[in-house]
Amino acid sequence: MVKPDRMTARPTRWMHRLHARLSGFARPATGFVSQPEPRTIGSFARGRQLVAGNFLFAGHLVESSDRQLWDIEAPDLAYAEELHGFGWLDDLAAVADMKTRERAQDWLWEWIARFGAGKGEGWIPDLTGRRIIRWIHHALFVLRGVDKDQSDAFYRSLSRQTIFLSRRWHTCSPGLPRFEALTGLIYAGLSLEGMARHVEPAVKALAKDCASQVDGQGGIPTRNPEELLEVFTLLTWAAAALSEAGRPIPPEHQAAIERIAPTLRTLRHADGGLARFHGGGRGAEGRLDTALAASGVKGRAPDGLAMGYARLSAGRSSVVVDAGPPPAGKASYNAHASTLAFELTSGRRPVIVNCGSGAIFGAKWRRAGRATPSHSTLCLDGLSSARLGARSKSDLLVDLPTDVPIEVSQAPDGTRFEGAHDGYVKSYGLTHARTLEMTFDGRAMAGEELLVALNTKAKRRFDKRPQTVALQGIPYQIRFHLHPEVDATVDMGGASISLALKSGELWLFRHEGVAQMTLEPSVYLEKGRLRPRATKQIVLSGRAMDYATRIRWSLAKAQDTPISIRDLNRDDPDLT
Repeated sequence: MVKPDRMTARPTRWMHRLHARLSGFARPATGFVSQPEPRTIGSFARGRQLVAGNFLFAGHLVESSDRQLWDIEAPDLAYAEELHGFGWLDDLAAVADMKTRERAQDWLWEWIARFGAGKGEGWIPDLTGRRIIRWIHHALFVLRGVDKDQSDAFYRSLSRQTIFLSRRWHTCSPGLPRFEALTGLIYAGLSLEGMARHVEPAVKALAKDCASQVDGQGGIPTRNPEELLEVFTLLTWAAAALSEAGRPIPPEHQAAIERIAPTLRTLRHADGGLARFHGGGRGAEGRLDTALAASGVKGRAPDGLAMGYARLSAGRSSVVVDAGPPPAGKASYNAHASTLAFELTSGRRPVIVNCGSGAIFGAKWRRAGRATPSHSTLCLDGLSSARLGARSKSDLLVDLPTDVPIEVSQAPDGTRFEGAHDGYVKSYGLTHARTLEMTFDGRAMAGEELLVALNTKAKRRFDKRPQTVALQGIPYQIRFHLHPEVDATVDMGGASISLALKSGELWLFRHEGVAQMTLEPSVYLEKGRLRPRATKQIVLSGRAMDYATRIRWSLAKAQDTPISIRDLNRDDPDLT
């Protein structure tokens, strides 16, 4: 999905290209002063797919074993940006055999020939920063065996991109785009001959953004966990590069790293992946643990709350709850109506999930993925707890929950989360309150959902619903979306649903009988796939007839957890 800062006015894009051309007149670097260690993590499987001619970017697969990468007509702008960002160089470097190196060299120098003078979609500051980092990380990989002319072209292009970044980084939107641009500028300034003058201004600008964009909880305005990981990774890379060059790390920069690390640990599931909220995915395999280890920062958020999320964990189980209001204003561009939704992971196996971001599958899937029914929480009358705006502002959330009180405390046999939100008060007069309890051994959860009119004004609003609603009640659905690898079966004549995991674990879902329980189709939306994956969801449905409606449910392991080799290895994703 194209980011909001991509919707730049034509004059801005024209100025980008003008400065890209003018940057070619600067004196080029002729080599490296120093070179940071490669820190990016690529996928060996994806690298092999690229060499075989399977180009999967931004949800589109183009198969072409005999065409040059840059001969492919990009299906959309997001696809083109993934190409020009050179993230795929990480995957080729993960393979690192002779054939793969030759392919990487061919594609890189062809980019210089076609686009290096300022043409194409790649001359945007954050993409340029991302590209510079990859070129510097993998310089030894791509420069091996090349002649002097190719080497000179490589350094000239890096110099041009560095000068371009020094002039245009300030046009990036605050947040991840600017962090990428400034980190790329710091890398280039520290690494290339004659570019040291760009380091200090970039370091100061990065420190300023660390102070303004990373809040006291170690969070960012978008509340996107995967985006927070990308910001954290960039900050640790920049800090390591400065340290290796013998330069001090600004206090604001180091403080931001120290604030973010505990937050990411709160958002980390038992399987090492991130909770999937507000447009974010699990994160690249191994990226989170690698970044946390590289930071050297220990410890968790002291009260279990971070960036508006709460975490319950015990034994092999982890639960992450969206316990804050959704992002507002421009930060809500990719935000979801997911207040009080949760995800549950047992060991290395996700159990309860949210559908995820459908952005790579097109506008309709993107919109559907942001709605409340795509999350594991309660939805009232088919209406999301926060709505998408109309017309030109349709990408921003409006009518947001604003009052989201929460409390995490000790229960007699475990940990208790209590939260509520007012997303339905304006339309129905009802507050949704949710209680989640996890036992000390992590083998069981109990949940309670409450729809309640809290005061006289709310009761009047509830009573003003049309007569048919007053007589029949307001319909609600409580959804529990299951991971595609969970095998769900209705048992005991419909009284329970068994959830079998590939690890051999068996969980049982039950409810007290107030609502109707069904097992229905659902989808799992994730990056690196060509289409949504089919899965299932447990749905508790009923009607709110009075000022207070209570629904109780439970989820518990049916047997001891086996120690199995199947639980130690994850299945590799395929191109489906």
